[in-house]
Amino acid sequence: MVRYLTSLLAVTVALSTGPAFAQDTTPATSGDGLDLGQPVEDGTPQQGERYLKQEYGDWSLACIKTEAETDPCSLLQILTDADGNSVAEVSLFRLEGAGQAVAAATVIVPLETLLPAQLTIKVDAAKGKRYQYNFCNQVGCYAQIGLTQEDVDAFKRGSVATVSLVPAPAPDQTVDLNMSLSGFTAGYDAVDVVAN
Repeated sequence: MVRYLTSLLAVTVALSTGPAFAQDTTPATSGDGLDLGQPVEDGTPQQGERYLKQEYGDWSLACIKTEAETDPCSLLQILTDADGNSVAEVSLFRLEGAGQAVAAATVIVPLETLLPAQLTIKVDAAKGKRYQYNFCNQVGCYAQIGLTQEDVDAFKRGSVATVSLVPAPAPDQTVDLNMSLSGFTAGYDAVDVVAN
């Protein structure tokens, strides 16, 4: 369980820091050794960085800065444990022309999650659905899931969803994370539609 909590910490750090880019901190100097200074960052996101564009209740509209006229955005919520530590991330966007799936979500959970146990999501007291994990990398393990109109409607009507996972070091235990649905409807209506 200690190793699993260490993995939770690694995901927490990755989620809280966002994308990391190498920065040149070497001061610019003139030929006579004088410091010529460096431009001060003004808080404007740099290309490739994720930034929060707007809040909808407990959801955020998270966008990636690109050279395009409009940056791609998804609906984002960081899931925390009972102590307020970041444990998982849910990122969601709407789909067009994807058959039964009207939305897609990526759920990132800690490394050392028991993958065969799958990820479970249930809204309020309704029966849940299980989803397979797709892959893991140094950030965590990813489940890329499709949501039907029925699933989205349940999110819009509900107050909280429970995201459940099983830690590999403690396969007899389940970690339940609350995913607030406060603001989901407004955020869902504002999020990008991606053609499939």
